[in-house]
Amino acid sequence: MSCRHLLRSLSLLLLIASLQIALSAQDNSSPSDPSQQDASTAGSPDSQLSSSKDTRIDLSPPNDDAANHPEGTPPVVDAEDSEADVQEFHAWDPHKAVKDIEVGNFYYKKKNYRAALERYKDALIYKPNDAVANFRLAECEEKTGNPSEAAVHYSEYLKILPHGPFAADAQKALERLKGDTAKKSPAKK
Repeated sequence: MSCRHLLRSLSLLLLIASLQIALSAQDNSSPSDPSQQDASTAGSPDSQLSSSKDTRIDLSPPNDDAANHPEGTPPVVDAEDSEADVQEFHAWDPHKAVKDIEVGNFYYKKKNYRAALERYKDALIYKPNDAVANFRLAECEEKTGNPSEAAVHYSEYLKILPHGPFAADAQKALERLKGDTAKKSPAKK
């Protein structure tokens, strides 16, 4: 057993010695002054480029995307690639939209149509295709004397929910608004 123990100790000593030799060889190959090391890599063009651009994923739409989806929205432009200096971003937040609609309904019941109108507009910022916000906004636009904007939002509601709970009211309002504009236009002649 002592012979095995002696062999293990000897092999362990050889391993430690070889590691020390490897470390000393590595230390000799690297520059001892850190400022020299930084100066050698600072001027290289690779040091000024971001590594994240190398692993960038292509998010551009397929070539035939516009033909296959004619009613689709335009693709989102990457902020780095756009020429605009400042871009505003609003997160899609349906909870905030619901809260804005609730507050808008409160103002609407109190007949404060301008405040309700602003809250419904805020709701559409956070959830652009909200049918109820469009319908309520149209009602407020009509009450505040903006029939053209009201017609836009009634139409938007019908586009989103053609058979929704307010579809009949929206349709009647559109007919009424078209009738009102038809009555006003011959009077101007």
